[in-house]
Amino acid sequence: MLPVREVENRLSLGEGGTPLVRAGRLEKEIGFERLFIKEEGGNPTGSFKARGLGAAVARARELGATELSIPSAGNAAGALSAYAAYGGLGAHVFLPKDVPPLFIAECRAYNAAVHLVDGLITDCGREAAARGAEHGWFDFSTLKEPYRIEGKKTLGYEIAEQLGWELPDVIIYPTGGGTGLIGMWKAFDEMEALGWIDSKRPRMVSVQSTGCAPIVRALKDGTDHAEPWENANTLADGLRVPAAIGDFLILRAIRESGGAAIAVTDEAMLSAVRLLASTEGIFASPEGGATLAALQMLRNSDEIGKDEKIVLCNTGSGLKYYHLFL
Repeated sequence: MLPVREVENRLSLGEGGTPLVRAGRLEKEIGFERLFIKEEGGNPTGSFKARGLGAAVARARELGATELSIPSAGNAAGALSAYAAYGGLGAHVFLPKDVPPLFIAECRAYNAAVHLVDGLITDCGREAAARGAEHGWFDFSTLKEPYRIEGKKTLGYEIAEQLGWELPDVIIYPTGGGTGLIGMWKAFDEMEALGWIDSKRPRMVSVQSTGCAPIVRALKDGTDHAEPWENANTLADGLRVPAAIGDFLILRAIRESGGAAIAVTDEAMLSAVRLLASTEGIFASPEGGATLAALQMLRNSDEIGKDEKIVLCNTGSGLKYYHLFL
């Protein structure tokens, strides 16, 4: 079900197979009965980006690519750099110049060429595309190639397997570029076609920041595409994506599932990170904290039942954002 054809071309640093943690103490704290956390912080390079980039870099290498490029808010750049190093490939990463220094240091440690751009990830994307076209680099921009989503869909397979092949009622997912949400939705269709699960689908809840919420706005306005968000600003770098190329796929999955899109404040994210850490011993990224903040909002508006089976996706380690908690 993954794109790499030959065993010798697979590149793995141990990505995937992350725990689905039953959040018993957190359940009692916030008033739910069946709450789980998909803990992606244990992946190589500390985030779920290892899933998509592990598969995509391996497939690019199999197809003969030698130089790779990616625009990133941080975690994707680190993952590309790591897998490129492991596969003996060149990596060129384009980052906003104001990303946390740890992301820059990580990429340089993997010997990637780091290009700092004055702007947001969309500006990085334009610069990466221009430089890549000039030099013939393989472009790993979100959904500009078909393989990252294939690696990301393993999230859906794992959640199904870990819950005994019965999908949860709700999956709450932090959404920047949205490949994880799109990938899970694809995985569910594949598993049904294989006869592994039935037609039941979870309600997909997309979480964004109040400082950058194009999907939330598009869903509210009833549009099929999300207009770019002006002056995007949030401390959750993975959510500072003013325009997602797969916006229509994200919106389609939310609508088909009967889900929702919610924006939370940076303050609520950080508060949720602390609550998650103090109750379950999971130091989540702000993006992961956003899912818990969104769940609390849903609870207060009675849009979710306390007895429903809920999965929160923590997409990365809070250690990447240690400076926010000093």
